[in-house]
Amino acid sequence: MREFGYQRVFDVPGAVARLGADPDARYLGGGTNLVDLMKAGVERPALLIDVRELPLDRIETTDDGGLRIGATVTNSDLAAHPEVRRRYPALAQAVLAGASGQLRNMATVGGNLLQRTRCGYFADLARPCNKRVPGSGCPAIEGEHHNHAILGASEHCVAIHPSDMGVALAAFDAVIAYETADGPGELPLAEFYLPVGDTPHLETALPSGALITGVTLPPTPVAAVSRYRKVRERASYAFAIGSIAAALDVQDGVVREVRLALGAVASRPWRAREAERVLTGGPASADAFAAAADAELAAAKTLPHNGYKVPLMRNLVVAMLTELTEEAAR
Repeated sequence: MREFGYQRVFDVPGAVARLGADPDARYLGGGTNLVDLMKAGVERPALLIDVRELPLDRIETTDDGGLRIGATVTNSDLAAHPEVRRRYPALAQAVLAGASGQLRNMATVGGNLLQRTRCGYFADLARPCNKRVPGSGCPAIEGEHHNHAILGASEHCVAIHPSDMGVALAAFDAVIAYETADGPGELPLAEFYLPVGDTPHLETALPSGALITGVTLPPTPVAAVSRYRKVRERASYAFAIGSIAAALDVQDGVVREVRLALGAVASRPWRAREAERVLTGGPASADAFAAAADAELAAAKTLPHNGYKVPLMRNLVVAMLTELTEEAAR
């Protein structure tokens, strides 16, 4: 590991200014991803700017009835917050599914949004990786890729985004707030993560030097009837091979509103907008749910060893929406 400096900051302008003075610095939240990458040599910052003492650790109700979540709120506090559990239960479930208790106690909301892929080639300095070294190649395409992307990938990268929290945030139209030297800004989560294209090393639309300050969830009544489900290769803590966040409003057997987001299928949390379009205004039935899943997954492009994800995600969509329909009928 490269020798590095450490500085704790206590106000947002000071944090932004400190990073601006040293572009080789990195913000440090819980460090549950960044420190691992430093140990592997993937990240080599000259300075860590500790932002845990910034006044960004609160969850508050917004004037319009949504929630504002500070960037340094820990995953544990997010999952336990009564308003999150009541109004956005899929978000609480996603966070609880995302890591062990020890990791949740350290990990922050802002850091979760910025975590890097867990692709083994990305973390191995002895192997090429376009995300780590642009233009060097993507060995996963011909190599180990059983848990890689089936949607939105390119010939340059087939890695997936590992976040569970991000999947639920995608379903509920979260907005990311940030601060730069030029002032504050916002990005809808739908625009926060960049498509892979031919520049997989460019992962987010955050301006250079920006500090994430929080996440806003708009008022979303349908989110109160929501769930998150994660499929993984072992029952204990593990990254997903497929996941779904879903919310459903059914009245008289008709889908009035639906929210769907898929995880572990793309380089970013995948909002299933085509499936939502197919379902809205139609019957709440297993056949309709399957048809919607098929419409969304029609764009899937599989590799030799990850084609199982298509039926997996189809079954997840049908099972989750069926459960929500039955819950609404009780």
